[in-house]
Amino acid sequence: MNYRQTMEYIESLSQYGSVLGLKNMERMCDALGQPQESLRIIHVAGTNGKGSTAAYLSSVLRAAGYRVGTYTSPAVDDYRERFCVNGRMISQRSLCEYMGRMKKVSERITAQGFPHPTVFEMETALAFLYFQEKNCDYVVLEVGMGGAEDATNIVRRPVACVWASISMDHMAMLGKTLGEIAAVKAGIAKPGAICVTTNQAPEVMAELSKAVERANACGQAVDVPSRGDSSGLILADSTQAKILGENLTTQQFRYREFTKCKIHLSGRHQIANAVLAIECIRQLRQRGADIPDQAVYEGLDQARWPGRMEVIGRHPVFVLDGAHNEDAARRLAQNIEIYFTNKRMIYIMGVLKDKEYEKILALTARYADHILTVTPPENPRALSALELAWAARKYHDRVTNTASLEEAVELSHLLAQKEDVILCFGSLSYLGKMRQAYREFQNRK
Repeated sequence: MNYRQTMEYIESLSQYGSVLGLKNMERMCDALGQPQESLRIIHVAGTNGKGSTAAYLSSVLRAAGYRVGTYTSPAVDDYRERFCVNGRMISQRSLCEYMGRMKKVSERITAQGFPHPTVFEMETALAFLYFQEKNCDYVVLEVGMGGAEDATNIVRRPVACVWASISMDHMAMLGKTLGEIAAVKAGIAKPGAICVTTNQAPEVMAELSKAVERANACGQAVDVPSRGDSSGLILADSTQAKILGENLTTQQFRYREFTKCKIHLSGRHQIANAVLAIECIRQLRQRGADIPDQAVYEGLDQARWPGRMEVIGRHPVFVLDGAHNEDAARRLAQNIEIYFTNKRMIYIMGVLKDKEYEKILALTARYADHILTVTPPENPRALSALELAWAARKYHDRVTNTASLEEAVELSHLLAQKEDVILCFGSLSYLGKMRQAYREFQNRK
């Protein structure tokens, strides 16, 4: 297959839906020779922040001289972002080659009468094989959905299990209460692994602690650190971080022995994500990993993650943010109050049908002078701009639904003055196309 054919084939896999469970992953990995078993994996779960945490971890490990594979989803600008080695996306040629190999394996599986693997199962198996054959020293592996039955949980002996913030999302698949969702996400805990979490709600901490305790009861227990609990769960306590300075593009803080940390992802929650990565690195160092202090500083400073309070334009400021659920919207509102106090704001908003957009609007609408709604393109789960506009009018008097991303960008600039802020947020799935629409608008000016 050439690249166009490969991308068409990947698109065709969407017909097999999203299925939780590990049976097909076991079949695929068996056929590939269990590539995941030879990898040193840091497994990252959570609702919000897991991608940013993965970015910090990967960047620090790279700065320490390790060869690092990173598997994340969804992509923002390019499908190939899912599979990176030392920050470089898989090449088009390699993607074609490896997906061709996955296609042959899936055909053997279906010929035996088993269900066809889903697109995420195919991608996850591809990642394992690619990282193995690229001789990665570490792999930072982001959970797709949930944890216990996510395709990535085929990993049996991760070096570390890491939990970013857990909140309400994907309730139809994961559970109707925060405790139920946390129990599913806690399912990545494995015997002997370093287990680290950020600050969580009490019911989440309870589920994580139980899962870690059960895992260690089934295998070699880890030493309990001074800042953890009796289960072996380690707390990366972001309340212990001291903010030294902040603006829209840079935050400086200290955490424990690391006194001069600098990050370029905006929002207080990004300090919590960075602290989570630092605590994981501290535990890896205790187990013998060679990660100097300077690598921690350099890695944090160099880490980038698109679509998270990302400033892509000035005069007016144009920001992209993937706030697509209630917890993320709450953090977005906090960031608006920190960075955009007394600023006039124009929103561009697009979401998927299965998201709690009413709650997102309730938390954020009051900061906007005008709300423009868009339909995320090329996504069967997209909520139409018209439907979102009707919902938004319950919370705001000035709402306009637009026919395209291009129209939304143009109209937002007609509404905004140079000193104002245009905030584009909602589903991550359309932010890459919004970036492209913004660039094309700038080129026409």
